[in-house]
Amino acid sequence: MGAGTAALSPSAAAHWGTDGNIAGQNAGVGAIATQIKTLNSQLTQIPDCTTAMQSLEAQKQHRRAQLDSHLAHLGRLEQQQKQLKVLKQQQQEQQQQCKTLQRQYRVYQELAQAFGKNGIQALMIENVLPQLEAEANRILGRLSANQLHVQFVTQRAGRRKSTSRNPSKLIDTLDILIGDVQGTRPYETYSGGEAFRVNFAIRLALARLLAQRSGTALQMLIIDEGFGTQDEAGCDRLISSIQAIAPDFACILTVTHMPHFKESFQTRIEVCKTQQGSQVSLLV
Repeated sequence: MGAGTAALSPSAAAHWGTDGNIAGQNAGVGAIATQIKTLNSQLTQIPDCTTAMQSLEAQKQHRRAQLDSHLAHLGRLEQQQKQLKVLKQQQQEQQQQCKTLQRQYRVYQELAQAFGKNGIQALMIENVLPQLEAEANRILGRLSANQLHVQFVTQRAGRRKSTSRNPSKLIDTLDILIGDVQGTRPYETYSGGEAFRVNFAIRLALARLLAQRSGTALQMLIIDEGFGTQDEAGCDRLISSIQAIAPDFACILTVTHMPHFKESFQTRIEVCKTQQGSQVSLLV
């Protein structure tokens, strides 16, 4: 070798390399320690998030409870919606039934009015009254020597005073007006004989009209008492009237205690009281 040059032995070279590695490792450890200090310093500067995490956890629990409540409310709303659909269907069915019932009510109302006193009955009475009045006056004319007559009135003015703007309303009625040569008077003002003739004429006219309407003939006419209210002329007119209508009946049976009246009939059934009791005899 030249002057001034030293050569290392292998052992010395290995020792020198080991020292270099140690120095490098020490430098790395120092750097790491510095980084650790830096990180620790940074960690000390980071705020504590425990409280925030606890708050967020509480909010999460609260939101979950709200969610559960909303889901339960939604379930109730869905159930109510289904119930509303059922109720709506029932409402539609009931409305249809109500319309049907309203139509039936109008029909029944019209039928009730038609069959009421202001319907068919009033129409039948109005149609039959002229015939009944004519027949009653025909019979009454025979009984009273054309001195009495009757009139049937089906309407009269109401009690409210009539004005040009508000005329009084007509009221349905059935009044029998009786008139004689002195005019029309109340029924109570006529004598018993006159009242009996009016009653007899109306009843007989009504019986004949009913028989005519039913398509059958009256077979029997029974006159029970009432002749005691007649004077002699009235009895004669009553007998004449009965004899005049006799062809219309198969049998006319009169009940009377007046000798003058019973002598006018050829066939009689006499009932006499005796000590042994009542006895019946037939005189032809």
